[in-house]
Amino acid sequence: MRKTIVRGVAVATLAAVAMAAAALPASAAAAPAEDEVVIVDEPDTSDLHNVYTVAPLGVPVFGLIRSVAGVPGKILPSVGQ
Repeated sequence: MRKTIVRGVAVATLAAVAMAAAALPASAAAAPAEDEVVIVDEPDTSDLHNVYTVAPLGVPVFGLIRSVAGVPGKILPSVGQ
């Protein structure tokens, strides 16, 4: 029982050290000074107007319907013909 507890504590400690080591580069990155203005360009969305990216309800409904409708033909090739 004690051996299991020691192993659990050791694994938790190693996991915490790994998480801290993974976060270190992000926390050490130089942040812009408060008086500097950061300019960000608008993303290029010119090619995002197809049935798989237009999402009027938060989900690409038309692309989802087309994908679901095509599933039987991919599972059973005789159904799709």
